[in-house]
Amino acid sequence: MPDADSPDVIVVGAGAAGLATAIFARRLGRASVLLVDSATRPGAKILVSGGSRCNVTNGVVSERDYRGGRRTIIRRVLSRLPVDRTIAFFEEIGVALKEEPTGKLFPRSDRSRDVLDGLLGAAQAAGVHIRPATRVHQVRRESQGFMVETSRGRLTARHVVLATGGLSLPKTGSDGAGLAFARGFGHTIVETTPALAPLVLHGGFNASVSGVSLDVELTLWVDGRVRERIRGPMLWTHFGISGPAALDLSRHWLRARLEGATPAVTASLSPGQPFESTDAAWATLAQRQPRAGVQNALAGHVPASLAAELLAHAGVDPDTRLADLTREARRALAHATTALHLPVADSRGYNYAEATAGGVALDEIDPATMESRVCRGLFLTGEMLDVDGRLGGFNFQWAWSSGRAAAEGLAARAGER
Repeated sequence: MPDADSPDVIVVGAGAAGLATAIFARRLGRASVLLVDSATRPGAKILVSGGSRCNVTNGVVSERDYRGGRRTIIRRVLSRLPVDRTIAFFEEIGVALKEEPTGKLFPRSDRSRDVLDGLLGAAQAAGVHIRPATRVHQVRRESQGFMVETSRGRLTARHVVLATGGLSLPKTGSDGAGLAFARGFGHTIVETTPALAPLVLHGGFNASVSGVSLDVELTLWVDGRVRERIRGPMLWTHFGISGPAALDLSRHWLRARLEGATPAVTASLSPGQPFESTDAAWATLAQRQPRAGVQNALAGHVPASLAAELLAHAGVDPDTRLADLTREARRALAHATTALHLPVADSRGYNYAEATAGGVALDEIDPATMESRVCRGLFLTGEMLDVDGRLGGFNFQWAWSSGRAAAEGLAARAGER
């Protein structure tokens, strides 16, 4: 039996993907597994996710919910642990899940702590050795496996799994070290940007409507063409915009800027209602209620504080009666509610991002095993790969599925010996 400093497998990173890999690796084979993490208390990102509720997965998950590497590869990895088996796994470890109308699945307790405790308990029951407060400084290939230099001494192992996450929420320990290790082994690193991050507006009226939330359709324009449309709730904030629609749009805006383009964003405050029908609706309303004030009429569709700002943006006097609304003013108002320009300056960065776009090129990983095609015996899982999902539990599902795939790969390697 290998000693504590020479296990069969070392998993670097005790987040969602690392814990899943370690648990399944022990369940599927006899290999000894050591899970190391720089944090004194592993799993910080699990604890803070989903407003401390932890959105474990989604009722319906497919490769279309992700961006980054090729979707055929993503689909193969997801198939290693589909949603129904994910739910069953969490039920087994004592974490019953509930599905909300949006499709998101949370623990029935609404406590992310229960998710982490369940995973840590499952790891202990499976015989995984966890070594916290252990920062990895270097991972080097040697003739019989790998040497791992840590803050608590040198470790050796036949196989190494890198599950260190990306760059999002660095206070939880995601500092990009794993990407540097992968680059050192010869892997291509697709340039990273934040994903699922709030967006900062410059020169907008967001501060005066901070706290207002409504359903919108956001459109990303690149070189005059529609690149992406995202519909969902959006929250105005003191710095700009947040909420599901803005978070999902952020990766697309940032990737477009990374390409050297100048992306633009517009918002429809009446999703599904094009300019022409909105303009016609205002004309009809003016005929039916000619004495009504335009501000009161608009406040019937959006919060009053937002209505006042939209009228100012459109250059329409709020005291104007609908009967006196000129064609030009009516069209300006229709434009403000169907294609409001949002002057996005940037995102709030990795400190506020829930995920990372970019990472280790997916083509350099065997999707059946998560083993590196560049360095035999090295496995990579989770967020450090060039895969990022939309909001709704998809990034956690990627962590569970890629961890399972890596465990199956490790079990196959052990069977070869």
